[in-house]
Amino acid sequence: MSDLKIAKTDWEPASGLIITHISGDLEKDDVIRWEQSLHEALDRIEDGGTFRIFVNLHGFTALNLDAHKHFRTIVPLTLADYGWKVGYVAMFEEDADKLVLSNKRNIRCVAAAHCHQDETKIEKYESLYSSQNERFFTDPQKAEAWIRSIA
Repeated sequence: MSDLKIAKTDWEPASGLIITHISGDLEKDDVIRWEQSLHEALDRIEDGGTFRIFVNLHGFTALNLDAHKHFRTIVPLTLADYGWKVGYVAMFEEDADKLVLSNKRNIRCVAAAHCHQDETKIEKYESLYSSQNERFFTDPQKAEAWIRSIA
């Protein structure tokens, strides 16, 4: 069990990049704090703007089912509000068919990098769900370098 907890999101307006990071052994309250930071950063994007996102989950562990249940839908549902369908949503056909994409304040997500330490899961996601504008990584530095390279 790690004492280091990270639950934060930064918006870089000059580069149009959101970096959201959650890591450590976390309870539901920590997940809620991270979710709030994500929404606060998205609220800082100008109306009609675009953004790229680096979702860094490397080192994250939900300490209980309640934390996991709350966590698992945050990224897909939040990005759907900005016109983005996360690739791995396709694994859940019924949910994928119900997912409604919109453009909150006419803002659009144009690229996404996801990072997590589970090599088996990430290799599967990368092989099945990656695209020109969405990739899955186990190395946070490679993920950040890739998303920063996307115009």
